[in-house]
Amino acid sequence: MTLPEVLALGLIALGAGFFVVGSIGLIRLPDLYARLHALTKADNLGLALTVLGVALLVGSWAEAAKLALVWFFVALASATCGHLIARHARAAARRKARP
Repeated sequence: MTLPEVLALGLIALGAGFFVVGSIGLIRLPDLYARLHALTKADNLGLALTVLGVALLVGSWAEAAKLALVWFFVALASATCGHLIARHARAAARRKARP
């Protein structure tokens, strides 16, 4: 194995580790906001590391750029969905607290 392949394998394994930690956080953390935080942060970092590792293995800059775009749009969608879920939960808690 060459050095870029070893580095890519390490980045992919580290990314998979962040996915596992985010999934454990989703199951184990006590409230919605902590779960959302763990899931969005860990999954975005896990995907970034995985994409970086795969980008080292692909043959061209065009394919690496496509991978970077995929990561960008997934990160954008994840942040947007997390914000919308948290906003909805906060509004529901306010409605529930009113007499």
